[in-house]
Amino acid sequence: MSIFGLLFFLMTIVSITLTSSQPSPGYYPSSNVPTIDFDHEYRNLWGSQHQSLNQGELTVWLDRYSGSGFKSLTSYNSGYFGANIKLHPGYTAGIITSLYLSNAEDFPGKHDEIDIEFLGTTTDKPYVLQTNVFIRGSGDVNIIGRENQIHLWFDPTQDFHHYAILWNPDEIIFFVDDVPIRRYPKKDEWTFPNRPLWVYGSIWDASSWATEHGKYKADYKYEPFYGRYRNFKIGGCPVNGADSCHAPWGTQSGPIGLSPEQYSSLNWVQSNYLVYDYCHDPTKDRSLIPEC
Repeated sequence: MSIFGLLFFLMTIVSITLTSSQPSPGYYPSSNVPTIDFDHEYRNLWGSQHQSLNQGELTVWLDRYSGSGFKSLTSYNSGYFGANIKLHPGYTAGIITSLYLSNAEDFPGKHDEIDIEFLGTTTDKPYVLQTNVFIRGSGDVNIIGRENQIHLWFDPTQDFHHYAILWNPDEIIFFVDDVPIRRYPKKDEWTFPNRPLWVYGSIWDASSWATEHGKYKADYKYEPFYGRYRNFKIGGCPVNGADSCHAPWGTQSGPIGLSPEQYSSLNWVQSNYLVYDYCHDPTKDRSLIPEC
């Protein structure tokens, strides 16, 4: 065996070992939140001709004319928000498929946002899953988004996987198939979203930045591009809801953190699949990200 063949063999063994050694998180928050009907909790926000609902599965698509987005019927003070999502295969550079919380329509230019975004890619590279937190317009005004990017330990185009955000008054935790991939704890009032948020999903053209900082653009010879959603879950405390609301898994009471098993899973993801973390970016103005 040549030296190159040996190196390839060793890299393959390492990759298989990392994938097969995924630790169990030991706790599965999605099991505590019932599945809801899309049309009972959401509505089309834009691109209605690029959205279809069939037996509980929502499909949104993007072509050269339009993308599509949807929005929850109410806003929330805290909660667990998730959906099973399957991504479009092949060349998807420049295209964002997302599930996120925001109050941009209520506070234009000064909004809060908690994002799960799949950054489109070229055919030879894996998808990047980006999580992000904006506070009071930080993503629009100061461009200091709190991005964390990972590769996934599976191909998200081959099957549905569950992606979720847990947001309570003390922390934000992002999950993939109940595995915590990022924890964002509250440090102070100025680095944490504490105003009501709506739930959104969308597919749209973000060619100016989505794939390798805009190096690769959307190519509409591959249109249409699809995003598929099902198994919607909202376990939240709605604005103007009951004062006694107790959403699942600590979303109304104080901080609950993560169990040792969950921390092990989180560290496994961040150690093996991390692509980028804003706290380690030397170009960021440290005065604007005191939580780091």
